Amino acid sequence: MKHLVNDSKKKKTQEKLAVIRMELDYELAVLFEAMEQNDKEKMDNVKTKLRALREELVRLESLL
Repeated sequence: MKHLVNDSKKKKTQEKLAVIRMELDYELAVLFEAMEQNDKEKMDNVKTKLRALREELVRLESLL
């Protein structure tokens, strides 16, 4: 029974990691666009989001 619970938690964590990686890719594309437009405010906002996503990614990876 414990194995089923652990496998379920591991699968959910892996799914969350996949979503976060997609979000990271998207935000990096937005950052690139902001850099091309030299939009400093947008760059700062995206960098804040990227930092939060990175922290979440590291936290989830430590659970595996």
